[in-house]
Amino acid sequence: MSDDFEEMGPVDYLVVEFPGNRMTGEGFPLLVDLVDRKIIRILDLLFVRKDTDGSVTALELTDLDGDGTLDLTVFEGVSSGLLGQDDVEEAAAAVEPGNSAAVLVYENTWAAPLARAMRRSGAQLVAGGRIPVQALLAALDEVEGVSGQGTSAA
Repeated sequence: MSDDFEEMGPVDYLVVEFPGNRMTGEGFPLLVDLVDRKIIRILDLLFVRKDTDGSVTALELTDLDGDGTLDLTVFEGVSSGLLGQDDVEEAAAAVEPGNSAAVLVYENTWAAPLARAMRRSGAQLVAGGRIPVQALLAALDEVEGVSGQGTSAA
């Protein structure tokens, strides 16, 4: 393993779909804030569009800001080279035709000290995952419904 890998925190990815190719840019300042506060480090950020015929196009940042309202220059050149064409196609498979998506690969720099300590001690991550918010809310609603059905005295 390289020294760079030994110093890194866990790496995650997200594919965020924009229905109807509508991207407001509202989340971009929040993403920049996470980087500025050294909570994450962006390794790759790319955008794809899936046309209604199913064809996929990788988009340049300049393609996203046709009206000049989004300032995306801060994201120019964000590419580690980790993402290849097969990754673009896999991400696009999750996107509905007529929509676009951002593919973000990022290091959780906040967790790097813990990850380094665990690696030094010989520990290794053997499983991981993410619980979608919708699934979490549904599970909590179910638990609440069950706990709210207690016995009643007649």
